[in-house]
Amino acid sequence: MHTTEDDRSALSGDGGAGDWYVDDRCTNCDVARQLAPELIGEVGGRSEVVRQPRGAAEERRMHAVAFACPTRSVRWTGGRVAAELDPFPLRLDEAVDLCGHNSPHTAGANAYLLRRPGGTQMMIDTPRFSEGLAARYEAAGAVTDVLLTHRDHAAHGRRYADRFGARLWIHEGDLEAAPDADEVLRGTDPMEIAEGVVVHPLPGHTRGSVLYVADERYCFSGDSFYWSRTTGDIEVAESVTWYSITELAASLDRAVAGLRFAWLLPGHGDRRRLPEEEMARRMRELADRTRSLRPQPVDFTALRW
Repeated sequence: MHTTEDDRSALSGDGGAGDWYVDDRCTNCDVARQLAPELIGEVGGRSEVVRQPRGAAEERRMHAVAFACPTRSVRWTGGRVAAELDPFPLRLDEAVDLCGHNSPHTAGANAYLLRRPGGTQMMIDTPRFSEGLAARYEAAGAVTDVLLTHRDHAAHGRRYADRFGARLWIHEGDLEAAPDADEVLRGTDPMEIAEGVVVHPLPGHTRGSVLYVADERYCFSGDSFYWSRTTGDIEVAESVTWYSITELAASLDRAVAGLRFAWLLPGHGDRRRLPEEEMARRMRELADRTRSLRPQPVDFTALRW
């Protein structure tokens, strides 16, 4: 499909034709590159538009980028980015939506909605908060639980839980980040917290990091591991580990045999869907690699997105 300048004006707002760009508030969080890797790349330690969109499908991807960016750094020279073209929540699979509207108070982490039998939903980690967004997220069904993967993503947890009348969950290792949580996870043993939803405590990135695995299909990994476009594999954020990389290695050794999923859905880093057998093999290999890692100073610039 060829998009004319009139088409682009209609897609992007009321300012006429123009170009997309990234302003100087960019924090290099990778959110934009996850959503439109063919249009936005990393240049000089930040995101830059490397090619303007061609056609309506690519324009829609740029709108998703604009409404996900935590610093609202992806902008349009032709005028405002039209609010009515906000695509979030964005369907990823039959039971999972990406919330978008990533928050600067969670370092730009991704958050998700998980649909459950009976028409209810769970929110995993939190987007930025607003009443309008809360109404949008619950349009597909009541949100019964807000599941925090760890302390770094807790910023809006209580507010969303109160707005939805939902239960707020966190592990005891990170309880300081949500001391008024309704449900406190304890220990390191896996536990089913709802039908088909199992929490796997995974101390390492933080003391209280956990994974939530739903229906042996979806793994919400927080910041414990992610899909790297650079390496084409699952990786741990070894250069941004707040608690202990050796504890993370031990956690993976303990958990990997019991993990089964096809969708990797992290807080930071890219998402990936693979056959379950391949994902299981890659997780075993990740556990082996992580065992050889040693503590190092925190360095965000060393992340291999």
